[in-house]
Amino acid sequence: MDLAVALVLCLSCLLLLSLWKQSSGNGKLPPGPTPLPILGNILQLDVKNISKSLTSLSKVYGPVFTVYFGMKPTVVLHGYEAVKEALIDLGEEFSRRGSFPVIERTTKGYGVVFSNGNLWKETRRFSLMTLRNFGMGKRSIEDRVQEEACCLVEELRKTNGG
Repeated sequence: MDLAVALVLCLSCLLLLSLWKQSSGNGKLPPGPTPLPILGNILQLDVKNISKSLTSLSKVYGPVFTVYFGMKPTVVLHGYEAVKEALIDLGEEFSRRGSFPVIERTTKGYGVVFSNGNLWKETRRFSLMTLRNFGMGKRSIEDRVQEEACCLVEELRKTNGG
């Protein structure tokens, strides 16, 4: 009996902690439907026709709203005007990539593919400069390869029936 009471008490504390974490973390997020603990809004969405579900939510909450997929909040931009404003008018603020905790832990935030901001710009600039120094984008290395290929073909012809 004591084990069951402790288990129920522990689960209720986890549920309350989950609710508190969700409600305190969305101060900067746009409005949206109230998520369920752990599940989020997945039960409120028609998985087979997600675009219809998001369209109906946009009629209630506007063109920019938040939907929770599990514990992860996702901001939805619905309509041409909302997407244009986010990607063109406010492009600098929306230019960052999402975070991938496993990759961040592995790469420590470095690299060209998963880094953001100034670190990404510096790494990209260095990578392109180094590749150009090795001959990327120059025709000279292509000409050398073609010349060597022609010589190889001639040598093969000599041995075949020369």
